[in-house]
Amino acid sequence: MKSNPPDSRRGFLLLEMVLALAVFGMAATGFTVALNRMAKVAALAQSEMKVTRFMESALDETLSLPVPEEGETESEIETGGGTVITFLTTVELIEDLENEDGQFLQGMYRIEVRATWFENGQNQERKVETWRYGMLYQQP
Repeated sequence: MKSNPPDSRRGFLLLEMVLALAVFGMAATGFTVALNRMAKVAALAQSEMKVTRFMESALDETLSLPVPEEGETESEIETGGGTVITFLTTVELIEDLENEDGQFLQGMYRIEVRATWFENGQNQERKVETWRYGMLYQQP
């Protein structure tokens, strides 16, 4: 039967413990930074989705009018985080629009919704645009 000499030690040296703690600390720090960045990206995506939904709603509201009226309309929406989004809806008649055959297309309107708000320390702006035939909802 073998016996251990009295000066052989079992366990870890202090240096081994310090190195293990340093490696664990670096891994934990990297994981925390990654989680923080993922949270910021998720919040930004959620904010963009919210603005997109509001813009689509403003565009749908203008498109659903029986007769488009030229001009600009401004409205504001306050979101839950205290952010105020300002919408500027512009409707203008497109003149001198012709098709491939050279025929003039009358009664076409360009509708633009522009959203502006302040977020992340800077002004943000998004724009959506479409065209609509003015007589779309008219009875023949």
